[in-house]
Amino acid sequence: MTQDELKALVGQAALQYVTPGTVVGVGTGSTVDKFIDALAASGLKIAGAVSSSVRSTERMKALGIAVLEAAEVPSLQVYIDGADEIDHRGHMIKGGGAALTREKIVADLAQTFVCIADESKLVSVLGRFPLPVEVIPMAAAQIARRFAAMGGDARLREGVVTDNGCQILDVRGLQITEPAAFEAEVNQWPGVVTVGVFARNKAQVCLLGTAQGVKTLKF
Repeated sequence: MTQDELKALVGQAALQYVTPGTVVGVGTGSTVDKFIDALAASGLKIAGAVSSSVRSTERMKALGIAVLEAAEVPSLQVYIDGADEIDHRGHMIKGGGAALTREKIVADLAQTFVCIADESKLVSVLGRFPLPVEVIPMAAAQIARRFAAMGGDARLREGVVTDNGCQILDVRGLQITEPAAFEAEVNQWPGVVTVGVFARNKAQVCLLGTAQGVKTLKF
């Protein structure tokens, strides 16, 4: 199966976690696009969705799915999103689509995070995928130096401005063996808006697309 077919497979499988009549948290990215399409085609009657990006909002509205503001929704039963990497404990690297801050906000509203990904995203140790970090532009060089001191190579993602008006640093060369401690430390650095390690808001379920079908991992 192609990677695109695997994404469609897990997007469809995620429908089993959607309860009719509820508000669903919806992430961002090419795999989530497949979930949005499957949700629109399914006929499931939901109360609406809270979106993590302008991209997902526009796609859902175009397909007739009502999008609500996060401020209107005190909690969500489920948040469905992809990952750039996920380890065997449910920790993730996210932010390849530059929506990591809003993804983390919506994930924090949800009781359950369901990650949908193809099998190439499953890793033993986080860090092979360049770590996205959303930063205040004034602090970008300063934060890059702090990563250099840790052995990381932080580079500005050229031409990218986030939905929050900030910049993205992509950090290569890291091995993140303790995701929770790493997330807590980097989030304290002045100028960091959000680091793309999702440990506090880790996945409880991962629907992994494989050549043999969808494999369900629970953490």
